[in-house]
Amino acid sequence: SATSDSDAPPILNAFEIYRLITELNSLTHAQDVDAIMDIKSSYKIDRLSWQGDPCLPKQYAWEGLVCEGDIIPRITSLNLSSSKLTGEINISFLYLSELELLDLSHNNLEGPLPDFLAQLPKLKVLNLTGNKLSGRIPNALKQKADGTLQLSVSDNPDICTSGSCKKKKFVVPLIASISSLIIVILLISLGFWTFKRLEVAHSNPKKRGSFVSKHLAFSYSEILNITDNFKTIIGEGGFGKVYLGVLQNHTQVAVKILSPSSMQGYKEFQSEVQLLSVVHHRNLVSLIGYCNEGEIKALIYEYMANGNLHQHLFVENSNILTWNERLNIAVDAGHGLDYLHNGCKPPIMHRDLKPSNILLDENMDAKIADFGLSRTFTNDDDSHVSTRPAGTFGYVDPKLQRFGKATKKTDIYSFGIILFELITGRKALVKVSNEYIHILQWVIPIIEGGDIQNIVDPKLQGEFSINSAWKAIEIAMSCTSPNAVERPDMSQILADLKECLSLDIVQRNPQNPNAIEELVSVATISETTLLAR
Repeated sequence: SATSDSDAPPILNAFEIYRLITELNSLTHAQDVDAIMDIKSSYKIDRLSWQGDPCLPKQYAWEGLVCEGDIIPRITSLNLSSSKLTGEINISFLYLSELELLDLSHNNLEGPLPDFLAQLPKLKVLNLTGNKLSGRIPNALKQKADGTLQLSVSDNPDICTSGSCKKKKFVVPLIASISSLIIVILLISLGFWTFKRLEVAHSNPKKRGSFVSKHLAFSYSEILNITDNFKTIIGEGGFGKVYLGVLQNHTQVAVKILSPSSMQGYKEFQSEVQLLSVVHHRNLVSLIGYCNEGEIKALIYEYMANGNLHQHLFVENSNILTWNERLNIAVDAGHGLDYLHNGCKPPIMHRDLKPSNILLDENMDAKIADFGLSRTFTNDDDSHVSTRPAGTFGYVDPKLQRFGKATKKTDIYSFGIILFELITGRKALVKVSNEYIHILQWVIPIIEGGDIQNIVDPKLQGEFSINSAWKAIEIAMSCTSPNAVERPDMSQILADLKECLSLDIVQRNPQNPNAIEELVSVATISETTLLAR
């Protein structure tokens, strides 16, 4: 029927005929995909065939893999012999739970032989010949080797079998005594040297800040003066409180005082300041200075007058963002994240992307903040696999919680959740009764029903382009795919978002054909290569 403001009956101007075709093969099991992708990333495996789905199509399965299962393929054999692998044996192998054969022979693997390999329930062949592994063979592996497992550890000079351990026993007491004496001498020397260094440092704290000559080193007394004794708090996060400050030239700044519980000391702080001082992009918050005096460690950033995205989306009585503003914020944040991922060498993973880390300046241009902090200032001890990954619940890729290793794809997942928040005006987690409902649990059934009006933020009151909204939803869905390998790269996401913005501009300016041309001409300028570090 005609709408209330229409003076003509409905007109059919197009229709579509389609036929559903059932996909013959589903994708490789998600757990196997995540594990093999983590192995590929950790060991920097560069094989031409290691692209796309690991097992499908069968004729293009990755080199060295054998997969079984027609419905959901599983990796049952992995041959990485002579692949120039270095480092320790990655825990991701544990999650290839259907493995029957694992060949890691003739590489440069180091460290102890991990006992988690004994937890692979179906493993029959484990070949570790010709590496640099050390220590004892775990009892669990020995027991399996006596029964169902064929274990090969020859040509590992430092592997301690029962025979070789006995031969070395007689030198242990002598080595232990000499080592103890050397350690005592070294500790005394180190203590004296450290005391002298601290004495010099406390007598002249400015000298300790020389590692970043480009940026101004502030003393603690200067920080007190800038912030008027920490008078105005403008934010608070996992790394500490943020205070409003004013420099002598009347420039407003944001002073982040890093919490002692979230820092790992002078060396890591030095690395972080060096990193922040050389990463420059118009969609990344700029570092102005730092303070490193005693227990006080602070970072001084440019001040962002319009707060953060969380405030604009979820705080009552805040100005309602228009659909165009939301798309522009997404594009700006996309530029910043694309630069971190693809414009920096090596790439920088944010690890804690969320609306409160997307700041807005006086022109409502968006900039990403806190990049790199999750990597350096963690609350956990360093370990091969973090027991508590950085990030905020609701925005963290579920796979990161399992593997504990951040990749570009984990940032992409977080970006997709933020896109859904921009589209829906709904928080990533909403408490209903006594449980939290994740935004994906809420939005996916509505998307499947095709009800766009119930997806887009009702505060917009229908003032949005339907085509643009559907495009934005498609982008968010691709970013949050359960299968990390299916998530697009940030450069592709950025291109899609610009197309989404174009659709909105065309609808808002139907009589101005030059509008879209102007947008495209600006969008084609490469920002990834600008100011590369």
